[in-house]
Amino acid sequence: MKIADAILFGSTILGIVCSPGRSAGQEKTHVERPVIPARADDVGTLEGIVKASYEAISGGVGAPRDWGRDRTLFDPQSRSVAVEVDPKTGAITTKANSEQDFADEADAWMVKNGFTERELAHVIKRYGNVATVLSSYEGKTAAGKVVSRGVNIFQLYFDGKRWWILSMVWDEERPNNPIPSELLPNR
Repeated sequence: MKIADAILFGSTILGIVCSPGRSAGQEKTHVERPVIPARADDVGTLEGIVKASYEAISGGVGAPRDWGRDRTLFDPQSRSVAVEVDPKTGAITTKANSEQDFADEADAWMVKNGFTERELAHVIKRYGNVATVLSSYEGKTAAGKVVSRGVNIFQLYFDGKRWWILSMVWDEERPNNPIPSELLPNR
C-alpha cells in the first residue's frame, strides 16, 4: 500500500488518512480516547478548534496521539469521511468513520511513522450557530516526507457555550485536483 493511501484522512485528522498502513490481514487496535474536559482555547473559536484538531493527531515517532483532546472537539455523533479516487479506474468512493473508528485505524501508523498534519490556510463561512471551514492541510512523516495534502471541510455548530465539529470531509490533492489558490499560504 502506498504511503499516501495509507494516511488518507487528514488529517488529520484527522486526515488525514482513513486506512493508515494496515494490510488486509492486520487487526486494528482499540485506542483509548479518555474523557477529559475541553480546553477553552480549543473550543472557543472556529480557528481554535480546527488548530486543535490538527495538533491532537500530530506527533513524533513513538509519541502517543492526544485522543482525549481529540474527543473533546468532536460531537459524539460526528463522522469523518475520506473521499477517495481509484487511480486506475477513476471511481470515486467514500469511507465514513466515527472518531473512534478513525483513531483505531490511524493510531498505529501515525505513532510508528511519526506524523504531523498542519493547516496551510483556511476560509470560514458562518451563519448564526453553524459554520463551514475549508482548511487546506499538509501531512508529513517524522522523516520530513510530505505524504498527504488536500482540503478538510469541517462542519461545525455552536451550542451556546462552545464549538463542536459535527463532520469532517476531505479530499486529497492530485494533479487534476490542486488545492485552490485561496487555500494556499501567502508566500
